[in-house]
Amino acid sequence: MFYGWYIVGAGCLISVYFSGSVFLGFTAAFEPIANEFGWSYTQISFAASLRGLESGLLVAVAGMLMDRWGPRRILFLGIFISGLGLILLSRISSLAMFYASFVLVATGMSTAAGSLLMAAVAKWFRKQAGLVMGLVASGVSFGGLLLPLVTVIIDTFGWRQAMIIMGLGMWSIPLPLSLLFRHKPEQYGYLPDGEEVRSALDDDHFTPPRAEEVHVGTKSALTSLTFWIIAIASLCHMLTVTPVMTHIMPYLSTIDIERSTASLIASALPVLTIVGRVGFGWLGDRVDKRAIAALAFALTSLGVLLLGYTANRQTWVIVVFVIFFSVGWGGAVPMFSGLLREYFGRERLGTIVGCAGSVMMVGQIAGPPLAGWIFDNYAYYQPAWYLFAGVMGVATILFYALLRHRAAQK
Repeated sequence: MFYGWYIVGAGCLISVYFSGSVFLGFTAAFEPIANEFGWSYTQISFAASLRGLESGLLVAVAGMLMDRWGPRRILFLGIFISGLGLILLSRISSLAMFYASFVLVATGMSTAAGSLLMAAVAKWFRKQAGLVMGLVASGVSFGGLLLPLVTVIIDTFGWRQAMIIMGLGMWSIPLPLSLLFRHKPEQYGYLPDGEEVRSALDDDHFTPPRAEEVHVGTKSALTSLTFWIIAIASLCHMLTVTPVMTHIMPYLSTIDIERSTASLIASALPVLTIVGRVGFGWLGDRVDKRAIAALAFALTSLGVLLLGYTANRQTWVIVVFVIFFSVGWGGAVPMFSGLLREYFGRERLGTIVGCAGSVMMVGQIAGPPLAGWIFDNYAYYQPAWYLFAGVMGVATILFYALLRHRAAQK
């Protein structure tokens, strides 16, 4: 079997663990931490912003190092640091220590998860790039299956012991998987998708298989309008998704939904993104990725709008919100890396994806504390959900219109 598929499998499992323990698991620890220390929702939400700030600062550098050294050492170091951050989080006694622990976790995430993980996988594929990035991104979805387990561990052993368990798990599962990663298929006698470097025509005459590739340098990519359209669209997407996943359980508690039920709803959101991540990734290899991404944005916008109407606890509204938001969130993820690869090639993909990730993280920095501030000042979340729905609606229109305009100019 083509070795690239082993990398896909390892990347998916790493994504599962990071998602369940850090990205999604934080919402289960939100209320216990607030209850113990008496911190405001804005103060606790700022930790998610620090996670985004640190990742945004480091992801571009990590991308350049990945292009130069390959992904294995970068992923190994990042996973180790994240595990250390989780263990230190269990020992905090002040807000400053809380933030410092999250900085360590974010440092590891910036090199071992998200867009850089997909960039490492994308270097091994061309024709099936959308599908494989959707598969790796689906690890975040499967991580949602861990959320009820994380909630039970926190409620049973306390959030401090839970952090130690998840930190040790980080060293036991993702860390060995990082050793499976390799840099480029050409170093092992293959082209992307498993094609052999040399194919026999007759006797001793060989010719390399043809592969239509674009190669755009980092400087040219970063000064192009296309890059900034994709990067800012990803910023808007992160600005919307991160606060929803950070505040979903606290929000459901404010509308009198039991914690156990809220954890199941929060778990269902990432799990159902599998439909968008894999399905839209598969479609993106066959139809216009711009149209697929715009559709994902529109579904996300409608989903967040419906979230604002769940206060009356009508079951059908909650169900439709979960479906629309999940499919939209998941469908957009493989499109970002897929579009960057399509427009700029794979030679400097790690660097380009890393730079786009730095822009994207601005949304992760701003979103959670903004939602927390709105709740602290207005005592309910609805204004935040309506605001984020509007942001995604505008982004949908601008993204598709501008990228179609750029394509027409070629």
